[in-house]
Amino acid sequence: MITAEPIRKVEAKTKSQIATGADVVVETLEAQGVTHIFGVPGAKIDKVFDRLRDSNITTVVCRHEQNAAFIAGGIGRMTGKAGIALVTSGPGVSNLATGLVTANSEGDPLVALGGAVAVADRLKSLHQTLDAVSLCKPITKYSAEVDSPAATAEVLSAAFRAAESDRPGAAFVSLPIDVMTSAAKCKSIRLSTPVAQGPAAKHSLSEAARLIDSAKSPVILLGLMASKPKFSAAIRNLLSTTTFPVVGTFQAAGAISREEFPYFGGRVGQIANQPADALLDSGDLIITIGYDAVEYWPSQWNKGKDRPIVHIDVVPASIENDYSPAVELIGDIEETLTTLSPLLHRSHLADESARLLQMIGQDRQRLIAEAAKKSGVPIHPLRLVSELQKILTPDVTVCSDMGSFSMYLSRYLFSFRARQFLITNGQQTLGVALPWAIAATIVRPHEKVLSISGDGGFLFSANELETAVRLNSHLVHMIWIDGHYDMVGTQERLKYGRTSGVDFGPVDYVKYAEAFGATAFQIRSADQIAPTLKKAFDTPGPVLIGVHVDYQDNARLFEDVHEESIH
Repeated sequence: MITAEPIRKVEAKTKSQIATGADVVVETLEAQGVTHIFGVPGAKIDKVFDRLRDSNITTVVCRHEQNAAFIAGGIGRMTGKAGIALVTSGPGVSNLATGLVTANSEGDPLVALGGAVAVADRLKSLHQTLDAVSLCKPITKYSAEVDSPAATAEVLSAAFRAAESDRPGAAFVSLPIDVMTSAAKCKSIRLSTPVAQGPAAKHSLSEAARLIDSAKSPVILLGLMASKPKFSAAIRNLLSTTTFPVVGTFQAAGAISREEFPYFGGRVGQIANQPADALLDSGDLIITIGYDAVEYWPSQWNKGKDRPIVHIDVVPASIENDYSPAVELIGDIEETLTTLSPLLHRSHLADESARLLQMIGQDRQRLIAEAAKKSGVPIHPLRLVSELQKILTPDVTVCSDMGSFSMYLSRYLFSFRARQFLITNGQQTLGVALPWAIAATIVRPHEKVLSISGDGGFLFSANELETAVRLNSHLVHMIWIDGHYDMVGTQERLKYGRTSGVDFGPVDYVKYAEAFGATAFQIRSADQIAPTLKKAFDTPGPVLIGVHVDYQDNARLFEDVHEESIH
């Protein structure tokens, strides 16, 4: 939030004369290799913004603090290094909350810096007074205030270490105005490379190998950490020397290569009604790799099952009734898999696994053929997925928002490159797609970037289209239009026989884009999908594409589920 503040006359001092807390903040960010900061300025944090003018860091002003956090989280997901959001006090910080909880639950390293009133005023009823540390503590890995200039580098360094280590997540640092403008009796700390974990304990590896080799039909379940590039490479090496059927959560997209695709049952998540769920259900032992229960609740895929689970991750499992591993391999996933692989002796699939994979492969081919024939208007989601699959070459990044369309993308759009397909699955947050696409154009400037949202989710962050225009971000954002919060409406109809609170009015997206200085196209028939996408990618700067979709088959997304599965 941009706020007015009484202007105080200050004695001009050069950086060579005095180093303030703000100087230490900026020096620490530079030492961490930060190249971009995303945020919204204000009086309580303006000293940091001022010092950024003299740094090597690019400051990107956003149109909302939540979106600044989304962009920073997207940077973190694609690079493995914390993205940075910088905002002012009060509502500036509270607006970060959704971005922080999204990054924290989805494993994206993010450090958010928020302005605050002076330390001596923190308990007074003043303009924009807020206990920001307490607000952010439940939704971050680390939340602290710099309460003296001498502690500036220490607190910032701890935030980076928390955000980037183990399973990554969000960190928040409160920066009081007086600390930022006072002389800092410290220097920036150049962090060493985080201490790398080694492989899991030797006795745990031996026990895991014994359990896996003694199982008749083990199945691998890949989770969000499996799609980190170095972990994905280790998984592919494991599958090149052993034979296992594999399923993955939505966020595990891209973890396996095209060579392993015949052994891939598909993605699972939210609702246990996919062919991949049948494969997962058939396993007499489950090997989870980089899996977090927030992605797909154990009560959905393992309820009442009496079968051993081998948990492979950088952090211990969160134990619950339906998830209590027989053995946990805690350590660097790459090193653990590299050490485990020669201990395993599985060269063939179980008969039931082979049968299910054959059925899944046939079902995929049938679906591809059917999707290509769907030519009605509005356009069926499967026809859109079919066309998108054709353009999903290794040089394309896809960013998905949340909604009915995302269920189609998550289940039926296949990627074979780690972190190529960005999906929100932990919080299932509306509005992430366009900010993530902006992040992708910064991290991957030579790639094609496609973001997709529904018409409900788009307007949660559509104001950042101006940011994309200002940055000349070469991205294409596709909006699937139906005039409803359809995913909610479909579930309401299944539960109550009617809908409530899901309808909204139309928007002319072509005029909307043009008002921001962007380009826009409207797809009106299925045969326009491919040429419109090509034209959009060939057009400089941000491009919106609107397409009306036919969601009449959406009830099938939620078929054959228990009522408690529908949320």
